[in-house]
Amino acid sequence: MPCNRFITALLLILIAWPNLSWATNGYFQHGIGVKEQGLGGAAIAYPQSALSVATNPAAAATLGRQFDIGLNWFTPHRSADNGDGSGYHKSECANFIIPQLGYNHPLNTKLSFAFAAYANGGMKTDWPYSFFGTTETYSELEQMVIAPTLAINLNRKHALGLSINYIRQTFEARGLQGFAPATPSGTTAYLTDGGEDVSTGWGLRIGYSGQLAPALRIGAFWQPRTKMSAFDDYQELFAEGGELDIPETFGLGLAVDLSEKLTLATDLVKICYSDIPALSNFNTVGTDLLGTDNGPGFGWRDITVAKLGVAYRYSPALTLRIGWNHGENPVRSSQTAMNVLSPATIEDHLTLGFSWSFSANSDLSMAYWHGFENEIRGNFVAANGADAADIKMYQDSISLAWSWSFD
Repeated sequence: MPCNRFITALLLILIAWPNLSWATNGYFQHGIGVKEQGLGGAAIAYPQSALSVATNPAAAATLGRQFDIGLNWFTPHRSADNGDGSGYHKSECANFIIPQLGYNHPLNTKLSFAFAAYANGGMKTDWPYSFFGTTETYSELEQMVIAPTLAINLNRKHALGLSINYIRQTFEARGLQGFAPATPSGTTAYLTDGGEDVSTGWGLRIGYSGQLAPALRIGAFWQPRTKMSAFDDYQELFAEGGELDIPETFGLGLAVDLSEKLTLATDLVKICYSDIPALSNFNTVGTDLLGTDNGPGFGWRDITVAKLGVAYRYSPALTLRIGWNHGENPVRSSQTAMNVLSPATIEDHLTLGFSWSFSANSDLSMAYWHGFENEIRGNFVAANGADAADIKMYQDSISLAWSWSFD
């Protein structure tokens, strides 16, 4: 029965893949798993569901046999003003449904196997306006991760975990005809309106979990840069011939039981966007050609993300959660031109959540979070002659998840 549920849910994830889109800490999710999202994304040292292995693979060693499936309704509100006097334009496509699932299975007292499928991140804009060409501007980046995981208990208090990540990302852009003179070919052939292109790659994530005292837990993870195949249909848009690798990330976490009912969890995470030329190269259109090794990019910088969450076990059936997530803004004010395609401006999130146990083996969880509006005002020279751009965004999301325990 658990196997049938898992296979059915996995098929639903794969079918729903074309509709995935996300953006919050840069283009990464603020948290993976509905229970984790209610805590501001804090999960490195405080695993709450089988999806915690997406953050820290060592979590598999601390969880029992369980299955989690969830859906996120996500609505980002994006606006951009290119300074031509027409004011702010609002992006369309404001609603997204994003599925996720996880399964954890202890094999014996030493080893545990887990599996997670989730949206790592992404960004979508659909502007009813032509910023860079002759047609309306559109861009969409989506990333999905399938992560089989193995964790080992070194002893009663310490565990290590390893996830082998299969990552599939898609990208599409339209309405960038104005950049054609800045490409090696001088055409739009590999720049825009190429339809949806697919890039894939394999990576890994390593995690550690430790119990330092009865009420104190720590955790850590590291995910090196993941090499992805190039977007061949957009090789004259992204630097290095269409390459868009997944940046290195690492983090530390701490969880403290303040009482029998109250737990505080906090994470500190670094996302190394500056290592990815397509993301970090400055917008040098007019000096360097798009798609080359030093070609123009989005000018993103590394960011540090702080996550803080509190869980209160009100009763055996009800757990309440609240959290805060603060991430630095990767977009520089001098680099707003290209970031009309990816207005990742959000810095602060407030999160709320709860779980209700229907029995000893199942519970329903819900989370709500709000990404507070943040505006970046900048200057640039666009292909259509405009000389300034301001971008802003705020976000709302509601998530639901069902969890089954088989222990």
